[in-house]
Amino acid sequence: MLFNCYLRNSIAYVPTVGKRGGAYTDIEPVAVVALANTDGLRRALLEAIGRGNVAVPPLKGNRSLPVVLKYAGVNKWSTFAVNASSWSIKEKDGSFQIVGYRTHLEGYWVEDPSQKFEFPLGTAVSAVVDHLITILQNAASEQ
Repeated sequence: MLFNCYLRNSIAYVPTVGKRGGAYTDIEPVAVVALANTDGLRRALLEAIGRGNVAVPPLKGNRSLPVVLKYAGVNKWSTFAVNASSWSIKEKDGSFQIVGYRTHLEGYWVEDPSQKFEFPLGTAVSAVVDHLITILQNAASEQ
């Protein structure tokens, strides 16, 4: 399973992550939470994880814009991404991992090995979420 969180201008965007075929995609609902609202952010992340990766039907016609754009009040991914950072929580066989992303030279995000944190098997999801909140708050103070 995969869950995403974006940080832009001290606002966290926590979309539901669906699965279309073998690909993950951000879908509604999307929680928008001020980073200062630690309890709200924790709740948003736990709710997104609780929804799981729901099956999403194939797209018909043109590809749609990323769902977080309308919540950020922008209409282009490049506008959103220039001031944003991204993290994911991955879960496989009961083991969690937080992965941060960096911008590739060609402009897209790639996993950053220096921002990867693996949790021991059996770590509670709440502990993973709390660790991600700490990462987000530290990242915001560096922006």
